[in-house]
Amino acid sequence: MMDELPIDTNHPAVREYLALIRLQVLTPLSLLVNIATLMVCTLVLEPNLGDIAKLYPSSISPKPSMIAVFIVAIYIGQVGYCILLVFSRKPETKRALIKGCGFPLMLANWVMAFWAIAWILQAFLLSTICLGILLALLLYANVVLLIYHAPTSKRPLDVAFIHAPLRGFLLFPLGVMFPYSLFVTLGLTWSPGEPQHYDRGQWSGFAVMLGVNLAGLLVIILRRDIVWCAAATWICASLWSEKPKPYPVSFVVITFTFLHPAALIASTLWAWLRGRRRGTGPIALPPDGEDPVQGRPAGERPAREVDTEALWG
Repeated sequence: MMDELPIDTNHPAVREYLALIRLQVLTPLSLLVNIATLMVCTLVLEPNLGDIAKLYPSSISPKPSMIAVFIVAIYIGQVGYCILLVFSRKPETKRALIKGCGFPLMLANWVMAFWAIAWILQAFLLSTICLGILLALLLYANVVLLIYHAPTSKRPLDVAFIHAPLRGFLLFPLGVMFPYSLFVTLGLTWSPGEPQHYDRGQWSGFAVMLGVNLAGLLVIILRRDIVWCAAATWICASLWSEKPKPYPVSFVVITFTFLHPAALIASTLWAWLRGRRRGTGPIALPPDGEDPVQGRPAGERPAREVDTEALWG
């Protein structure tokens, strides 16, 4: 069928155009499936997603209501992404959508919908596998965007509706859900009626939260990433706000709740001061023995013009 079209479908421009058309159809569809699945699993079914989480508390259990707010923020960002996908005109934006994050994000929405179903069915091994795939897809998309389609102030809409939603979406499995689902799969939980056993898996939770937040802190310091800072801080707050929580895990997440914004402010101030220092560097003086105005050796008078007609009469 494609061979019968009066256009060269092997031409790079045509292939990019067809890829963009596919994304304009499939990405909003995948987002709608993702939203509809989570709404059914949250508002219709009993027990819902939050109830399942409360049945399996662990040392890194987040507060379900705060995670729900975080997911809504991701959805809002993806709505803006879909609008930009349809109305984008800049070739740089189109390349970022087609070759950077388009298909990984579309697949990530489907995987997240399958994760919600697996979580409702309490198939925690399948849930962990889905979250691992989700993490790999979003990590790949973010790395490609960072290397080949880096954010720039010249295209603020790309930063707001491509880079920011992808960055926030990455923190959903990386910062909390993949480790938590893995803990549930490994049995590092306790019964809701036995809060005295809340220290089960505390050092594993301590190591996971410390490693994830140290990596995030490094990203915030090096890239001055506002989205990463806000998302990581919110996730830390969702962890320590869910009680009971063993002391080592509480100490880590409370510390990083304040450390992430402090690191962002400190890194921004350092970059600003370094920029000012470069802009007010020392004034270059001419070398010794040279006239600072004309560039002649000091003491040498300029050559005078001689009127030959007046000299020889």
